[in-house]
Amino acid sequence: MSTEVTRFDYQQMLQWADDCLQQSGASGEIARNVAFYLLEGDLLGYSTHGLIRLLNNCQWLQRGDSLSKGQPLTLSERAAVAHWDAQHLPGPYVVPQAIEAAVTMAKNAGTGTIVIRRSQHIAALASYLSLATEQGMVVSLMCSTPGQRAVAPFGSKQAVFSPNPFAVGVPSSTTPLLLDMSFSMTAAGKVRQAKANGEKLPYQALVTADGEWTDDPATFFAEPASAIAPLGGEKLGYKGYGLTLYSEILTMALSQYGRRQGSDDGDANSVWVQVIDPSAFGEQKAFIEQVDDLINDCRGAAPISAQQPVRIPGERGLGLKQQQLKSGLEYSDATLKVLRRCSEFTGVAMPGSKA
Repeated sequence: MSTEVTRFDYQQMLQWADDCLQQSGASGEIARNVAFYLLEGDLLGYSTHGLIRLLNNCQWLQRGDSLSKGQPLTLSERAAVAHWDAQHLPGPYVVPQAIEAAVTMAKNAGTGTIVIRRSQHIAALASYLSLATEQGMVVSLMCSTPGQRAVAPFGSKQAVFSPNPFAVGVPSSTTPLLLDMSFSMTAAGKVRQAKANGEKLPYQALVTADGEWTDDPATFFAEPASAIAPLGGEKLGYKGYGLTLYSEILTMALSQYGRRQGSDDGDANSVWVQVIDPSAFGEQKAFIEQVDDLINDCRGAAPISAQQPVRIPGERGLGLKQQQLKSGLEYSDATLKVLRRCSEFTGVAMPGSKA
């Protein structure tokens, strides 16, 4: 197992990703969005949902599994809600549009919710949160994958759900609160990453076909495969099970596009976007003061270990982003193998690494 990383200049990698996507058929606007938000995932530390997904996106474009141009269709709409069909447009192109549309709704109605069917994979949810928080809005995102069964219900060893992420962005007087987590014990990408790096999972997050708990990622790719457990694991997994069920209702049921309709859609997502304007409930300043108080109380709470003070969700990611913008994007050997395959696939040479 190698723990070494290779560093690359952010702007050079951004341009390379853009070139790869355009070479694969994407319009300039789609290529810019996909490249930017995949790299944003890397900057914030979500390496399983960052540029490692570039090859997938290029392959989808060339096969026609992603649309190279176009706009989502509006299937239904009211003052503060809308239902879109993304028609398999790339997720990093569709989700920013949905957030901006929900922000506009929230400015008028106090809140805005958009549900999307058939969005191609949307990558790291955390990448999009600042679009709303920078406008003083609270935003939450969820997605599910109709074509995937990887997570078992609590008490079962058979996969039923996808590993559904949930993200929240909240403005404060300083840096925003940015939460991005899965309702399962781990994301499928984390299992793939552990296997690629020759590592065990940090805890027993999988249930084998025999009903045994394991931290071995190889079992996830065996036949029959293990299933990812819901958040809470062996004893408290009923909590994650309930949240996962809830997330699939808000994404698949509301979009009227679930596993019976999208079983052959691969990594494409059903998405739920909601934005709230705090000023609809009173003064924005008073809301920010309340958020600041909560953050300060958490930071001031006595830590179990002095070497590990309490952190605020998003604090580590924002720090990592500033560090990588300065010193270079960090990629493991396993990720570099995928990026080099993308370079070969598209015929676009990768930039050289930083000294």
